[in-house]
Amino acid sequence: MASDSQITNSIDELVQEEHRLWDAESRGEAGEAERRRLAEVKVELDRCWDLLRQRRALEEFGMDPDAAAARDESVVEGYEQ
Repeated sequence: MASDSQITNSIDELVQEEHRLWDAESRGEAGEAERRRLAEVKVELDRCWDLLRQRRALEEFGMDPDAAAARDESVVEGYEQ
């Protein structure tokens, strides 16, 4: 199971990639592959944030944070903001 710091590192890396892809898009240099990857990165970020929130909630209530599990895209993308 990934630790909070590993999840946070993944989030940081994904955010950096997202920024690079958005920059390419804003300069008109992004193709279809970059747009697909941007969509993938957004989903993966949502999944990482969800996992981190689960872990922190479990820990807050004295439970094992390693019991948290990454949820499927269909679950995290269905949350209302």
